[in-house]
Amino acid sequence: MDKFRFEIPTKEREQDAIDFINEFYEYNSDINGTGGLQRYLDNYDGWLEKLEEDYKRIPNEEKVPAKTYFLVRESDNRIVGMINIRLALNERLKKYGGHIGYCIRPTERGKGYNKINLYLGLKICKEHGIKEVFMDADKENPASWKTMESLGGKNIREYYDDEYAHCVVKDYTINVDDAIEENRKKYEHFLSDNIITKKL
Repeated sequence: MDKFRFEIPTKEREQDAIDFINEFYEYNSDINGTGGLQRYLDNYDGWLEKLEEDYKRIPNEEKVPAKTYFLVRESDNRIVGMINIRLALNERLKKYGGHIGYCIRPTERGKGYNKINLYLGLKICKEHGIKEVFMDADKENPASWKTMESLGGKNIREYYDDEYAHCVVKDYTINVDDAIEENRKKYEHFLSDNIITKKL
Protein backbone atom coordinates (compact mmCIF):
# COMPACT_ATOMS: atom_id res chain seq x y z
CA MET A 1 0.00 0.00 0.00
CA ASP A 2 1.38 3.39 -1.02
CA LYS A 3 1.95 5.97 1.70
CA PHE A 4 2.03 9.73 1.29
CA ARG A 5 3.48 12.79 2.97
CA PHE A 6 3.59 16.54 2.55
CA GLU A 7 7.02 17.82 1.68
CA ILE A 8 8.15 21.40 2.19
CA PRO A 9 9.63 22.58 -1.14
CA THR A 10 13.42 22.72 -1.21
CA LYS A 11 16.17 23.50 -3.71
CA GLU A 12 16.88 19.78 -4.10
CA ARG A 13 13.44 19.31 -5.66
CA GLU A 14 13.93 21.95 -8.36
CA GLN A 15 13.96 19.66 -11.40
CA ASP A 16 11.20 17.45 -9.99
CA ALA A 17 9.04 20.53 -9.44
CA ILE A 18 9.66 21.86 -12.95
CA ASP A 19 8.85 18.45 -14.42
CA PHE A 20 5.64 18.41 -12.37
CA ILE A 21 4.46 21.72 -13.85
CA ASN A 22 5.56 20.84 -17.37
CA GLU A 23 3.30 17.79 -17.25
CA PHE A 24 0.30 20.09 -16.86
CA TYR A 25 1.36 21.99 -19.97
CA GLU A 26 1.92 18.74 -21.85
CA TYR A 27 -1.64 17.64 -21.08
CA ASN A 28 -3.11 21.16 -21.51
CA SER A 29 -4.45 20.96 -17.95
CA ASP A 30 -5.37 23.79 -15.57
CA ILE A 31 -2.87 24.47 -12.77
CA ASN A 32 -4.12 25.15 -9.24
CA GLY A 33 -2.73 25.07 -5.72
CA THR A 34 0.96 25.42 -6.58
CA GLY A 35 1.72 28.68 -4.81
CA GLY A 36 2.45 30.23 -8.20
CA LEU A 37 5.21 27.75 -9.11
CA GLN A 38 4.26 27.89 -12.80
CA ARG A 39 5.31 31.56 -12.86
CA TYR A 40 8.79 30.76 -11.49
CA LEU A 41 10.08 27.97 -13.72
CA ASP A 42 13.04 30.16 -14.67
CA ASN A 43 13.52 31.39 -11.10
CA TYR A 44 12.95 28.49 -8.72
CA ASP A 45 15.05 30.17 -6.01
CA GLY A 46 12.75 33.17 -6.27
CA TRP A 47 9.76 30.88 -5.76
CA LEU A 48 11.32 29.42 -2.60
CA GLU A 49 11.88 32.95 -1.32
CA LYS A 50 8.25 33.79 -2.12
CA LEU A 51 7.08 30.76 -0.13
CA GLU A 52 9.08 31.89 2.88
CA GLU A 53 7.44 35.30 2.62
CA ASP A 54 4.04 33.63 2.26
CA TYR A 55 4.51 31.70 5.51
CA LYS A 56 5.22 34.89 7.47
CA ARG A 57 2.89 37.28 5.68
CA ILE A 58 0.53 39.58 7.59
CA PRO A 59 -2.86 39.35 5.86
CA ASN A 60 -4.11 42.28 3.82
CA GLU A 61 -6.44 42.81 0.88
CA GLU A 62 -3.64 42.00 -1.58
CA LYS A 63 -2.12 38.85 -0.06
CA VAL A 64 -2.59 36.45 2.85
CA PRO A 65 -0.33 34.00 4.73
CA ALA A 66 -0.17 30.58 3.10
CA LYS A 67 1.67 27.28 3.13
CA THR A 68 2.48 25.27 0.02
CA TYR A 69 3.40 21.59 -0.02
CA PHE A 70 4.29 18.84 -2.43
CA LEU A 71 2.23 15.65 -2.00
CA VAL A 72 4.83 12.89 -2.27
CA ARG A 73 4.30 9.16 -2.77
CA GLU A 74 6.86 7.37 -0.63
CA SER A 75 7.28 4.23 -2.75
CA ASP A 76 9.03 6.14 -5.54
CA ASN A 77 9.53 9.55 -3.91
CA ARG A 78 7.49 11.16 -6.69
CA ILE A 79 5.64 14.46 -6.43
CA VAL A 80 2.09 13.41 -7.33
CA GLY A 81 0.29 16.58 -6.24
CA MET A 82 0.49 19.99 -4.61
CA ILE A 83 -1.61 22.02 -2.22
CA ASN A 84 -1.71 25.68 -1.21
CA ILE A 85 -3.35 26.39 2.15
CA ARG A 86 -4.28 29.97 2.96
CA LEU A 87 -4.20 30.53 6.70
CA ALA A 88 -6.44 33.60 6.54
CA LEU A 89 -8.88 35.03 4.03
CA ASN A 90 -9.26 38.58 2.78
CA GLU A 91 -12.51 39.87 1.30
CA ARG A 92 -11.62 38.69 -2.20
CA LEU A 93 -10.80 35.15 -1.08
CA LYS A 94 -14.02 35.02 0.93
CA LYS A 95 -15.82 35.48 -2.39
CA TYR A 96 -13.61 33.38 -4.65
CA GLY A 97 -10.65 31.12 -3.99
CA GLY A 98 -11.13 30.21 -0.36
CA HIS A 99 -8.68 28.46 1.94
CA ILE A 100 -7.35 25.67 -0.25
CA GLY A 101 -6.17 25.16 -3.81
CA TYR A 102 -4.91 21.75 -4.90
CA CYS A 103 -3.95 19.61 -7.86
CA ILE A 104 -2.84 16.14 -8.89
CA ARG A 105 -0.51 15.72 -11.85
CA PRO A 106 -2.36 14.47 -14.96
CA THR A 107 -0.69 11.04 -15.09
CA GLU A 108 -1.62 10.28 -11.47
CA ARG A 109 -5.31 11.16 -11.56
CA GLY A 110 -8.19 8.78 -10.94
CA LYS A 111 -6.42 7.05 -8.04
CA GLY A 112 -8.02 8.93 -5.14
CA TYR A 113 -4.85 10.87 -4.38
CA ASN A 114 -6.54 14.26 -4.13
CA LYS A 115 -8.73 12.99 -1.29
CA ILE A 116 -5.56 12.15 0.62
CA ASN A 117 -4.19 15.56 -0.38
CA LEU A 118 -7.24 17.33 1.02
CA TYR A 119 -7.35 15.18 4.16
CA LEU A 120 -3.74 16.12 4.92
CA GLY A 121 -4.56 19.74 4.13
CA LEU A 122 -7.42 19.72 6.63
CA LYS A 123 -5.03 18.41 9.29
CA ILE A 124 -2.79 21.42 8.59
CA CYS A 125 -5.81 23.71 8.88
CA LYS A 126 -6.65 22.18 12.26
CA GLU A 127 -3.10 22.83 13.49
CA HIS A 128 -3.57 26.49 12.61
CA GLY A 129 -6.91 26.79 14.37
CA ILE A 130 -9.07 26.95 11.24
CA LYS A 131 -12.45 25.52 12.19
CA GLU A 132 -14.26 25.82 8.88
CA VAL A 133 -12.72 25.74 5.43
CA PHE A 134 -14.21 27.59 2.47
CA MET A 135 -13.41 26.15 -0.96
CA ASP A 136 -14.76 26.46 -4.47
CA ALA A 137 -14.47 24.77 -7.84
CA ASP A 138 -15.65 25.28 -11.39
CA LYS A 139 -18.81 23.29 -12.00
CA GLU A 140 -17.10 21.81 -15.07
CA ASN A 141 -14.43 20.30 -12.80
CA PRO A 142 -16.38 17.58 -10.97
CA ALA A 143 -13.17 15.81 -9.86
CA SER A 144 -12.45 18.80 -7.64
CA TRP A 145 -15.86 19.41 -6.10
CA LYS A 146 -16.56 15.70 -5.67
CA THR A 147 -13.33 15.51 -3.68
CA MET A 148 -14.68 18.26 -1.42
CA GLU A 149 -17.97 16.42 -1.04
CA SER A 150 -16.20 13.17 -0.18
CA LEU A 151 -14.49 14.93 2.75
CA GLY A 152 -17.75 16.37 4.07
CA GLY A 153 -18.01 19.49 1.95
CA LYS A 154 -21.43 21.13 1.94
CA ASN A 155 -22.45 22.93 -1.25
CA ILE A 156 -23.62 26.36 -0.08
CA ARG A 157 -23.85 28.20 -3.36
CA GLU A 158 -23.73 27.77 -7.13
CA TYR A 159 -23.48 30.83 -9.35
CA TYR A 160 -22.00 32.29 -12.51
CA ASP A 161 -18.86 34.21 -11.60
CA ASP A 162 -18.20 37.00 -14.08
CA GLU A 163 -15.39 38.61 -12.07
CA TYR A 164 -12.75 35.90 -11.62
CA ALA A 165 -13.60 32.51 -13.12
CA HIS A 166 -16.04 33.49 -15.88
CA CYS A 167 -17.90 30.22 -15.46
CA VAL A 168 -20.34 28.52 -13.07
CA VAL A 169 -18.70 28.09 -9.64
CA LYS A 170 -19.70 25.82 -6.75
CA ASP A 171 -18.92 27.03 -3.20
CA TYR A 172 -18.36 24.60 -0.33
CA THR A 173 -17.70 24.71 3.39
CA ILE A 174 -16.03 21.90 5.34
CA ASN A 175 -16.14 21.54 9.13
CA VAL A 176 -12.50 20.69 9.78
CA ASP A 177 -12.86 18.69 13.01
CA ASP A 178 -15.83 16.69 11.71
CA ALA A 179 -14.13 15.95 8.38
CA ILE A 180 -10.97 14.66 10.03
CA GLU A 181 -12.84 12.51 12.55
CA GLU A 182 -15.25 11.05 10.01
CA ASN A 183 -12.48 10.20 7.54
CA ARG A 184 -9.74 9.10 9.94
CA LYS A 185 -10.20 5.37 9.34
CA LYS A 186 -10.36 5.88 5.61
CA TYR A 187 -7.17 7.91 5.15
CA GLU A 188 -4.82 7.69 8.15
CA HIS A 189 -3.32 4.40 6.98
CA PHE A 190 -2.22 6.11 3.75
CA LEU A 191 -0.11 8.65 5.64
CA SER A 192 3.60 8.44 6.28
CA ASP A 193 4.72 8.24 9.90
CA ASN A 194 6.27 11.68 9.36
CA ILE A 195 3.54 13.47 7.41
CA ILE A 196 5.51 16.70 6.87
CA THR A 197 9.18 16.67 5.93
CA LYS A 198 11.88 18.57 4.13
CA LYS A 199 13.72 15.38 3.25
CA LEU A 200 13.78 13.86 -0.21
